[in-house]
Amino acid sequence: MRAGFYQFAPRFGDIKYNLQKVLDAAASVETDLLVLPELFNTGYQFTSEDEAKSLSEKIPSGCTTDALIKLSAKKKVYIVAGIAENHEGKTYNSAVLTGPDGLIGVYRKTHLFYEEKLWFSQGDTGFKVWQTPLGNIGIMICFDWFFPEAARTLALRGADIIAHPSNLILPHCPDAMVTRCIENRVFAVTANRTGSEQRGDKERLTFIGKSQIISPAGKILRRASEDKDEIAVAEININEARNKNLNSMNDLFGDRKKEFYE
Repeated sequence: MRAGFYQFAPRFGDIKYNLQKVLDAAASVETDLLVLPELFNTGYQFTSEDEAKSLSEKIPSGCTTDALIKLSAKKKVYIVAGIAENHEGKTYNSAVLTGPDGLIGVYRKTHLFYEEKLWFSQGDTGFKVWQTPLGNIGIMICFDWFFPEAARTLALRGADIIAHPSNLILPHCPDAMVTRCIENRVFAVTANRTGSEQRGDKERLTFIGKSQIISPAGKILRRASEDKDEIAVAEININEARNKNLNSMNDLFGDRKKEFYE
C-alpha cells in the first residue's frame, strides 16, 4: 500500500482556507492512506474555551468531516485528520478516519498537552484500531507519543500502522517515533504542521515540521523539512508489521513479562 502525509501551516480560524489547501494538495497525489496534522482545519493556539467550542464541529455532520468523506470517496483514499470535535456539549481534540465508504471512526486525544487542558475535554475513546482493506489502522494524536503505553496499546490491539496527526513544538518526537516503531514493530505516519502562531498575549509557538513515515525496523522512509509545505508518499508492505519475530528465539510480544511491569 501507499501511505502519505501532508504537512502545511494552517491559518488560524480559517476552516475554508485550510480545507481547500488539503483538497488542492490531495488532487495531485496518489496514495491509499493520507494523514493530516492535528487540528488541521482550525489552527492550534486558542485563547479561550469558547473560541475552541466555536470552531469545533459535530462528526460526521460538520463541514470538515463531510469534505473529507467526499474526498475519500472521490480519490478512493483513507484519511486520518485532526479536528476540534463538538460532541454532546463537550469539545474534544479529535481525529477522524474516513474511507471510500464514509466515516469509519473517531479517536479523542488521551494525553492533552499544556493549555489544551483548558480548551478541551479529556478524551474518552481509549486507543482504537480499525480493520480496513489496507490493514489495521490505529490512531494517536501528537503528545500521545510521549507515553510509550499509547503506541504499545495500539500495537497489542493489532495495529499495523499508527496514524499520528500532530502539532509538534518539542524537538524530540521525530527521533522518538523511530523507537516507538522498533519497540512495537509497526509503521507510523506522523503528520505535523509548520509555521508559528502567537495569539493574544500568549507566547509564540513554533512548529517543527519534520513529518515522517517510519518502518517497523525503524527506517525513516520519508522525512519532511522543518518549514515547508510538503506532501510525501512511501510504498509499504503491511506484512512487515505482522512479523513480531526479532530472531529465531525472540518474539516481541511473546517475550513480554507483564507480571513485572506494574
